[in-house]
Amino acid sequence: MQQCLLVLIVTPTIENELIDWILDREDISGFSSLVISGHGVSAHALTAAEQVAGKQKQLMFQMLLPEAAARDVLAAAQQSFSGSGMHYWLLPALAGGHIE
Repeated sequence: MQQCLLVLIVTPTIENELIDWILDREDISGFSSLVISGHGVSAHALTAAEQVAGKQKQLMFQMLLPEAAARDVLAAAQQSFSGSGMHYWLLPALAGGHIE
């Protein structure tokens, strides 16, 4: 069973909604989130301060899942967060686990 890294990148406006949505899903046992800076965003999507700074505050959510589950989560996110501007990456993971 191929493991994948699903990465979701969102604006802070939907952070709490996405966290609740992920926590409600039984097919996601855990995830990581971090604050990042997005660069190269269309100027019309930036505030004046973000245009001057050249970056936009965003959040990145990462989860390691079996490929089928990752595709299901992605399909559900596309429906639940349509129009949000969410970006995603789905990458194969060579290995993952816990160091005991």
